[in-house]
Amino acid sequence: MTGPSGSGKTTLLSLIGGLRSVQEGSLRTIGIELNGANEEQMVQVRRRIGYIFQAHNLLPFMTAKQNVQMSVQLQSNIARQKAIAKSEAILKTVGLEERVNYYPENLSGGQKQWVAIARALVNHPKLVLADEPTAALDSKSGRNVINLMQHLAKEQGCTILLVTHDNRILDIADRIIHLEDGRLIE
Repeated sequence: MTGPSGSGKTTLLSLIGGLRSVQEGSLRTIGIELNGANEEQMVQVRRRIGYIFQAHNLLPFMTAKQNVQMSVQLQSNIARQKAIAKSEAILKTVGLEERVNYYPENLSGGQKQWVAIARALVNHPKLVLADEPTAALDSKSGRNVINLMQHLAKEQGCTILLVTHDNRILDIADRIIHLEDGRLIE
């Protein structure tokens, strides 16, 4: 999804992901109507979606593995050892096997983004919402991030809704939606 600043892209992602309440109209995410949804329904939606935020949103007092592991442990009935194994496996997939025990302050911007991607994909969600995941990256790193996200999404049978201003990556998209003044334009 593209569009000028202030067009509502991040707001739409927040609504789709159940991070904000829908005030009017109708919005269904993963089969749940979000207008009028109770807190439990909102939690169900949030647990079934992966999120990649522009600012990474990694907890600074947790290692890369712990940041990813926390996402796994939010799911019900996952043993700690399985959560650790899943976290280490996805971090290896994104090329961070040597950095699993590093804290965010000791990771580059690109490595932080890889951790954020690993955290979003570790639970094999059906939908990933990505808000400007390449904004802080150089063009080569940004392209690598998008290529890996696309590969993992196809491997996991997942849809990624990606907000971007980076025209250099639009050729990878299966579909481009333009948002302007809060309205979708195709």
